[in-house]
Amino acid sequence: MNKTLIVYGSTTGNTESVADDIAKILEKNGRSVEIVSAADVSVDGMANGYETLFLGSSTWGDDEIELQDDFVPLFDDLDKAGLQGKKVAVFGCGDSSYEFFCGAVDAIEEKAESLGAIILGDTLKIDGDPESDEVTAWTESILEKL
Repeated sequence: MNKTLIVYGSTTGNTESVADDIAKILEKNGRSVEIVSAADVSVDGMANGYETLFLGSSTWGDDEIELQDDFVPLFDDLDKAGLQGKKVAVFGCGDSSYEFFCGAVDAIEEKAESLGAIILGDTLKIDGDPESDEVTAWTESILEKL
């Protein structure tokens, strides 16, 4: 099985754009990819039928880490997703002028790992507008681990 699910939460469109770029790279490399907004996914058994999951969220907030609004319900119920033994990569966009730059990425990675997911490499944290070279290099590094 080489099915991959990409779930993203995006307000400005940057994280959605990154998710789309990741999907294109994975498909070019022979992976079957489904991409879905966090607003449109049911967390119950979300990982069933997938070998690999890419989870992406933008980060907001000065006083505390705030995940993108659509991703919050997914994050809160991530224990219902069935991540045990699944390969997971985490990405997101943020603004380095905030105290918790891409803190949502760290929070998602930590929670997924605590639920038994196998974290694939370093996370991708993008400052501001995504650049395709950065996304390509990171996705290719994740592909090497699949």
